[in-house]
Amino acid sequence: MTAAPELSGSPRSAVAPLEGHRPGSRAYRRTLLGLMAGGLANFSLLYYVQPLLPQVAAHYDVSAGASAQVLSVTTAAMAVALLAVGPVADRFGRVEVMRWSLLASGVLGLASAFAPTWGSLLVLRGLAGVALAGLPAVALAYLREEMHPGAHARANAAYIAGTAVGGAVGRLVPGPLAAIGGWPLATEVLGVTTLLAAGALWVLVPRPARFTPRPLRLASVVTGTASALRDPVVALLCAVGFASMGTFVGVYNAVAFRLEAPPFSLGSAVTLVYLAYPVGIVTPSVAQLLARRRGRGTAVVVGLLLLAAGVALTAPPSVTTVVLGLGVLTVGFFCAHSLVSGWAVDRAHRQGRGTAQASSAYLFAYYVGSAVMGAVTTHVWEGAGWGGVVAVSTATTAGAVAAAAGAARLDRRPAAQRGLVADR
Repeated sequence: MTAAPELSGSPRSAVAPLEGHRPGSRAYRRTLLGLMAGGLANFSLLYYVQPLLPQVAAHYDVSAGASAQVLSVTTAAMAVALLAVGPVADRFGRVEVMRWSLLASGVLGLASAFAPTWGSLLVLRGLAGVALAGLPAVALAYLREEMHPGAHARANAAYIAGTAVGGAVGRLVPGPLAAIGGWPLATEVLGVTTLLAAGALWVLVPRPARFTPRPLRLASVVTGTASALRDPVVALLCAVGFASMGTFVGVYNAVAFRLEAPPFSLGSAVTLVYLAYPVGIVTPSVAQLLARRRGRGTAVVVGLLLLAAGVALTAPPSVTTVVLGLGVLTVGFFCAHSLVSGWAVDRAHRQGRGTAQASSAYLFAYYVGSAVMGAVTTHVWEGAGWGGVVAVSTATTAGAVAAAAGAARLDRRPAAQRGLVADR
């Protein structure tokens, strides 16, 4: 990429060498530390309400099914905002967008602790979803531009590790805090944590030295994202993202209500079942190894079958099998997601299509799946119990398996005609 003057006007040489930050350099360490802190805060603020849904329902006197809206409205708003944040960052700068994203997220998160009504809480969580989109939308693009080419994979892995830890923190920390001061205390702590992360990113992450501003053309980005779905393989992979994320979030949403009800009646100890979540953090590396040996399509299907097996394991009325099932489900989800997200971009690249548009289309489907199925599953729990949750989640996962198998089959055809190996 052609280097461009740094937006604030400071000399480029003071910010980054032309070839990018190298591992071991001070700028490299500061950048990763700032982005990892941002990723941790971003995803913990997004998902911290999941284990607290029963407390939120009681606090605002809403049903179990309605309570899921507090997460669904955030992920839905985030999905829509992801379509626009990229071009905004192309115009005004990656670091500026990430800084203001975290700052606004923290303020909105903190404000939601004091929301007087259910409607005001949903409005604040929806606005927080828009703000939260800023970091994940541009962090990897920033690393791609500013890091030395030989450090891209390593830097990306560090950032993604921060987001994975954020997801785990968001599910494990709120329970004990809520036991002390109710769900508003957990909200206040996560909001302050996000503001601290914003400060860390503001101080640590340098302004870009290799960034070229582009005109702001939102309409072309939206139409470009839609055009990515004209490729049947990308469209099927988006369906996989929708279904797998929907199953994952839906089961985790509903399980909190199940474990607070008889015969479990765990109360605040429900949070302990989220100890199954960190198991998924190490899964992507294993998934990549399986994909290299057996093919990407096969590895994704294996992950989805594990997702289905995890759902089935939660069926018996035993805390042990529920925790085991959640662990298997989490491994299966991260296996599939870590491969499908890259597969969609790789397919677009091989077809000569826009990779950014393919990525946006996948993320849009992914977060819409979270919003839709997260709400649907809690309503199913309310009306049909855990058997209904298992049935819906199994059917959704079966659809994901069919879509993944179809994508693998279609992806081989043009590759064979060009003498390329696509499914690896």
